[in-house]
Amino acid sequence: KSLRMGRASLTESWVEIDRGEAWLQHAHIPMYINGTWSNHAPLRKRKLLLHRREIDKLSGQVVAKGHTIVPLELYFSSGRVKVKIALARGKQEWDKRQTLREQQDQREAQRAMKDWNRRASVG
Repeated sequence: KSLRMGRASLTESWVEIDRGEAWLQHAHIPMYINGTWSNHAPLRKRKLLLHRREIDKLSGQVVAKGHTIVPLELYFSSGRVKVKIALARGKQEWDKRQTLREQQDQREAQRAMKDWNRRASVG
């Protein structure tokens, strides 16, 4: 019922394959407000139903290439909740440094523009 209210969050969540089963880890689905003492834990792991071939293919790519399986979205289909997942590759160290450098350059440009606008409005 919390999912139907649109209160789920997939930020910082991932899919883990453990002993031939796929599990959605760290997805925040809050407790149902009108629920009783039998409410679920908001951050518990949830089992994903996949075909054996899909699990084998994903686990092979995760182990061999160092990829991660991430959930992209939750949606309803025929009364069931579906999770769209993707295989993602993490950034390399040089790529992280390049992104940080670009962000720092943008901040400096914004500061310079703000300073220039402040001086232009005073004088």
